[in-house]
Amino acid sequence: QVQLVESGGGLVQAGGSLRLSCAASGRTFSTYAMGWFRQAPGKEREFVAAISRSGGTTTSADSVKGRFTTSRDNAKNTMYLRMNSLKPDDTAVYYCAAGLAPVAATLSHSSEYHYWGQGTQVTVSS
Repeated sequence: QVQLVESGGGLVQAGGSLRLSCAASGRTFSTYAMGWFRQAPGKEREFVAAISRSGGTTTSADSVKGRFTTSRDNAKNTMYLRMNSLKPDDTAVYYCAAGLAPVAATLSHSSEYHYWGQGTQVTVSS
């Protein structure tokens, strides 16, 4: 089992940057593909970005391409989401998730993930 804890959320002005972290418990972090999702008030949870087990493959939603970058440090059991050029539409609770997958695969559907963090709030003011 994997426990995930997000951190790094907060209030930022439009155009600003934040870096979210997702710390995982256990010694099997590198066996999981990881992802970021977000949920804004009144909206469904949506895919943001994903990264393969080794970190060699990443994918992201069109809405954040060129602005958000996900990475991971398997030695530290941590995944990151660097968010630049933030917009008010990026305001949401951000969740990290872990799922079993082949080595080079990324997972972009929430149903593919087995473990979820509790979320961290990101608020972008205009």
